Amino acid sequence: MDGNKHNHNVGPQMREEQVESISLEQLRHLVRLLDRSDVSEIELKRVKEGTHLVLRKAKAAEGSAQRSEQGTIIANSSPTQPAETKHRVIAQLVGIFHCWAKPQGNPLVALGDRVKAGQLLATIQSLNVLSEIEAPLAGRIVEILVQDGQPIEYGQPLMIIDSAEGA
Repeated sequence: MDGNKHNHNVGPQMREEQVESISLEQLRHLVRLLDRSDVSEIELKRVKEGTHLVLRKAKAAEGSAQRSEQGTIIANSSPTQPAETKHRVIAQLVGIFHCWAKPQGNPLVALGDRVKAGQLLATIQSLNVLSEIEAPLAGRIVEILVQDGQPIEYGQPLMIIDSAEGA
């Protein structure tokens, strides 16, 4: 009996459904193939579905001869800097962003400043009440995403702190 006989009984619609999604078993197989080969990255793009899958070999620690069977998976994204050190400061309420603690006061922080965890970064004015925005961790302000006096929404990113450049 031919081992491929089962494929002849599958209709075109069934084959299409199998092609559209990748199973966990297929993903594991791709990771094993990647690990056993000299290739460092596999990229799968499905333009129609808007899917972009990248499998990369995990970098082994220096002096380690053992390979890891783990790959890094990035779905629906483009190459970016490592996310471990960049942290967003998020608005906890809707209101008006202010870079000062008191009206007519100086800005609390500027681009490039080193901050400590819990340090006051800015305020949000909502219903004529100023709420303080504190640094969630120590680091350097690498980006300020909003301007003084700008209306902001709940969950909106306000600043980016790089913790690799801690205070």
